Amino acid sequence: MALPKINPTTTTAWKNLEKHFKKVQDVEMKNLFAQDEKRADKFTISWEDFYVDFSKNRITEETFELLLKLADEVQLKEAMQAYFSGEVINETEKREVLHTALRAPKDANIKVEGVNVMPEIFSVKQKIKDFSETIISGNKKGYTNKAFTDVVNIGIGGSDLGPAMVVDALQFYKNHLTTHFLSLHFK
Repeated sequence: MALPKINPTTTTAWKNLEKHFKKVQDVEMKNLFAQDEKRADKFTISWEDFYVDFSKNRITEETFELLLKLADEVQLKEAMQAYFSGEVINETEKREVLHTALRAPKDANIKVEGVNVMPEIFSVKQKIKDFSETIISGNKKGYTNKAFTDVVNIGIGGSDLGPAMVVDALQFYKNHLTTHFLSLHFK
């Protein structure tokens, strides 16, 4: 199944969101809090270690309703279902997009063409861990027979931005290796 090709900016919900934006764009935050003493509770999501506070944004309950209508119009639920069920939605490579399998527990049963891919995923993850540990410990040497001191990530788009954000977010756990990011741009 291909993902729905609905340009969100052509939907009725988008047009309604644009109108709504004009209504709320100049509203002052202090007024939103003054009008609704439960605003912080209404616009906060807390789940396990995650805490997301939308209350300090120019949004209202109507904003959320309009966003949900937009999600319906662009068939977001159907796209998510296709993604999580392993349908072929990567049109460029003509394959599944199973990032979820990379985060699933070892005992999960995620099938591609009828075969559970989890044993292979965990085998590769173990190889990555083993390789990383040999680099970090200094047991694996470079061409000059010296321990590695730097790691260079060469990427395009998400393959550059994602790792850079992870390294930045996990600075507390940094080891002796220095990371560098090189982003390629093609025209």
